[in-house]
Amino acid sequence: MARIEGVNLPSNKRIEYGLTYVFGIGLPTSQHILKKLHIDFNKRVKDLTDAEVAAIEKEVSASFKTEGEKRKEIMLDIKRLQEIGSYRGARHKRGLPARGQRTKTNARTRKGPRKAGSQITLKKVVAKK
Repeated sequence: MARIEGVNLPSNKRIEYGLTYVFGIGLPTSQHILKKLHIDFNKRVKDLTDAEVAAIEKEVSASFKTEGEKRKEIMLDIKRLQEIGSYRGARHKRGLPARGQRTKTNARTRKGPRKAGSQITLKKVVAKK
């Protein structure tokens, strides 16, 4: 099992997709790293040699912000938006979508579960006697 930037990569996955388990590395970045190091995309994580794992670890740590460093950078960016009083910062502070999505319906991921009592109840039809 390969361990890169403190993340255990899944053994049976191709290295091309296994590298994407590291926060801050997507598929294009993963392919770029492997192409630069001349490692076959189809190779499984469990089939990597120690030298290849070390080369990947060295390349990732030297060239990219990942894991804690990347998360810290994102949090600082959001905090900066909130401090300058931007619209996006206010949306982040309220826990609402910040990129123009509709919120009348949908947006449940950001807003959380529906709150009890906030739904409009239908009026009961009174039966004629």
